Amino acid sequence: MPDNKNCGKRQIREAVCIDTNRVYDSCADKDCLADLRVYFTENTQGIINNATSIRCRGCEILNAFVEVERVPFNRGCYSVDVTFFFRVTLDAFSSPMAPPVTVSGLSTYSKKCILYGSEGDVRVFSSEYAADEIDEQLPVISNNPRAKVQTVDPICLDAKLCSRNECCDNLFSSNRALPRSICRCFDGEITLQADRAVAVTLGLFTIIQLERDVQMLIPAYDFCIPDKECTCETDDPCETFRKIDFPLNEFFPPNERELDRSEPNNPSCGCSM
Repeated sequence: MPDNKNCGKRQIREAVCIDTNRVYDSCADKDCLADLRVYFTENTQGIINNATSIRCRGCEILNAFVEVERVPFNRGCYSVDVTFFFRVTLDAFSSPMAPPVTVSGLSTYSKKCILYGSEGDVRVFSSEYAADEIDEQLPVISNNPRAKVQTVDPICLDAKLCSRNECCDNLFSSNRALPRSICRCFDGEITLQADRAVAVTLGLFTIIQLERDVQMLIPAYDFCIPDKECTCETDDPCETFRKIDFPLNEFFPPNERELDRSEPNNPSCGCSM
């Protein structure tokens, strides 16, 4: 990446107006999702029906559907509804002597929060330049707040076998059909017919924020003009290879003390003896 040294400490040259997204409100949550039912396809459900025990291998987020609605009688506030779709990977054991069978299933979780998104209902029209053609008119948009959800794959804390009556049908609690994008992630159709069910407990970290397009006045110091030339000296590959430092850390991994010295802002894991 070029060094933009000309963007260093300089006096403010002018104030410029930019069109950007401003975050009006946000929240962070650490949720423990206890006893979520996992749904399987018909073929995979047969393996679960014959299993004597299970073990959770991991969980990933397939998608998250986000909806924003205005809160009545509370000006500037909006409710954000988020529905997460998880793919849970499990090891199913049918007998003590047999190796486990790895299976995957679907689980969901919905959460709601209320955030402040300010007010405004402006419709925005714009066009996009097309070479040698008439500029294409882009679809009209509004400056209503948009919700953004940031998350990481959840931690699988527990998994257990249970009867069907002991688990809540969280997937089909609403009348909404399962999205096609989620169905394509599994080899078969998700079924509710089950002799035995699986419940998992997940740990989920999320950040939800409301943002909208605004015009902001910011100080501008100067244009960032790179002062480094782009070099493409690739004629002699051996000469290029000789310029690469020997990767000592790959052959001799650093110990904990060396890592602490190289990364002073990185706290120790507290596992040293």
